[in-house]
Amino acid sequence: MRAGRRARRPSSAVDLSVSLGPLQLPNPIIAASGTFGHGVELAALCDPEAIGAVTTKSVAVFASEGNPPLRVAEAPGGGMINSVGLPGPGIDAWIAHDLPALEARGARVIASIWGRTVADYEAAARALKDVAHRVVAIEVNLSCPNVEARAQVFAHAPETTRDATNAVVDALGGAAPVFAKLSPNVTDLVAIAGAALDAGAGGLTLVNTLMGLVIDAQLRAPRLGAGGGGVSGPPIHPVALRAVWEVSRAFPGAPIIGTGGVSTGEDAVEMLLAGASAVGVGTATFLDPRATVRIVEELGAWCARNDVVRVRDLIGALHGDGPTEDRSGGDKH
Repeated sequence: MRAGRRARRPSSAVDLSVSLGPLQLPNPIIAASGTFGHGVELAALCDPEAIGAVTTKSVAVFASEGNPPLRVAEAPGGGMINSVGLPGPGIDAWIAHDLPALEARGARVIASIWGRTVADYEAAARALKDVAHRVVAIEVNLSCPNVEARAQVFAHAPETTRDATNAVVDALGGAAPVFAKLSPNVTDLVAIAGAALDAGAGGLTLVNTLMGLVIDAQLRAPRLGAGGGGVSGPPIHPVALRAVWEVSRAFPGAPIIGTGGVSTGEDAVEMLLAGASAVGVGTATFLDPRATVRIVEELGAWCARNDVVRVRDLIGALHGDGPTEDRSGGDKH
């Protein structure tokens, strides 16, 4: 070794374990809902035991066929837009068939539920209560149309966020931690996050997709069969970082799964620095089925290069509000 050159720490020496509220995870990388399918589809290509947890595709108390095709299209800037529409077999079928398949692969499972009414959320949570010991947490996907509020999305208002979250928390009766998945398409995310936490959510998933539209100019029509959709991938990474940063500063200590545009280990580091306790990886999986495992490896390598012994020391470690700069707006005279 040349004089003055510091030996590089092996990535295997980095402690990647994190605490997500009461959950202890071997690393902070979580497969985001909807990108691992109902769980077992990608398990043959990507070992779910090698990542922190797998969040399953959201299921309701009823079976759902989803939206008409085309359901997924490319978005500018390397992103994706989708209007899949949450197709699923219903919670009972998921418990009978999909959950055992994931368990057999050694996955730590976060079960995601959705509904069109508060009663739908409550019923799905009640169905999960008896098997709550087989999952590590329940995610409440609140970015869904709310029939009771004239097709508004639950997560777009504190009141509806509070009602749906409280219904799930009460139905579970403490059988599993509850994470509320919120939307970035609001003017005051902090207020809505506060409503979810006040209703008993043990943590938050930030954020779901940004509303968008892609158009086929030749046909003069939307590209997606349902019209608009949700934009995800690299273009929304700064939006997700801002959401995590603002909410984590407003509610210090609240467990947050930061999700949005994470495709590399350094993206995950940024999310942790912003205040996330764990990091969701979604759209990257469509391009690379092993993205979650690769990002775990890249995160460990980044920490080793930068002398970070414990990845949890990165959580919320962003320095100040930004670089110091001259804000005078012009020359000094």
